[in-house]
Amino acid sequence: MNLYAQRASNIRRTWALILGFLVVVIAVGYAIAWYYGNPFILYVAVFIALATNVYAYWESDKLVLSLNHARPATREEFFDFYTVVENLAITAGLPKPKLYVIDDPAPNAFATGRDEAHAVVCATTGLLAMMTRPELEGVLAHELSHIKNRDILLMTIAVVLAGFVAIVADIFLRVSLYGGGRSDNKQGNAILMVLAVVGIILAPVAAKLIQLAVSRRREFLADASGALLTRYPEGLASALTKIGSANIPMRRSSHATAHLFIDEPFGRPEGSKLAWLENLFATHPPIAERVKALLGSRA
Repeated sequence: MNLYAQRASNIRRTWALILGFLVVVIAVGYAIAWYYGNPFILYVAVFIALATNVYAYWESDKLVLSLNHARPATREEFFDFYTVVENLAITAGLPKPKLYVIDDPAPNAFATGRDEAHAVVCATTGLLAMMTRPELEGVLAHELSHIKNRDILLMTIAVVLAGFVAIVADIFLRVSLYGGGRSDNKQGNAILMVLAVVGIILAPVAAKLIQLAVSRRREFLADASGALLTRYPEGLASALTKIGSANIPMRRSSHATAHLFIDEPFGRPEGSKLAWLENLFATHPPIAERVKALLGSRA
């Protein structure tokens, strides 16, 4: 599969996952509406989830930079970082994003911001020190591709939906402790009630798994798009290999922003017998799979 076909495939799979998200949301809403016979709790949950995530979307760049203790990057101090982003932004037809750095030896980078005009690219000092210029171009092309592909918007939708499901399930469980629910349901539909309760309890886990799956697909898409931008997949493949080999957890990391980075900011456990389970709950696909997709597409 060439890079163009891989990019198209990833777009289709990502939107299929978002559709799965919507199915989970509708199913949870229906189950709770049936259980209580009152949509008021549903309205409250929707309002809280939307209000929280709309604020997070508009202030995403400030929140993420603050959480990761990033500082502005100047052209004088980080010349290669600055000039590579300038050149790639021109090639991609994007406004030059604001540049920030994190003083951390772990090699990593991320992009954030609500749109192309309000975008930020941030790299760790460890990444800037470790990469050759072609490797740095690969990493930064990946981050600019997140901006170009509107991944920030898509991931915000995923966060809204996952937050909605989690909040609704939490309200349901709290109210249930006080004997909520319709009496007619309790008397005549015991099996359906049990199924509804189990489904609502498990829904946040399902929503989180879908959110993580969306994040992993967007990483593959950004890899493919970044390789198209530089016309040199080997640069990004080499950079990812270095990042994976270093496997250094960042000094400060948050699960709230982990999906934004080019690789897991917590490091990856080595030689685990439960690798399949760890990958299921990971925000990023395994480095080896990403490198194979990049280099295999050249064949």
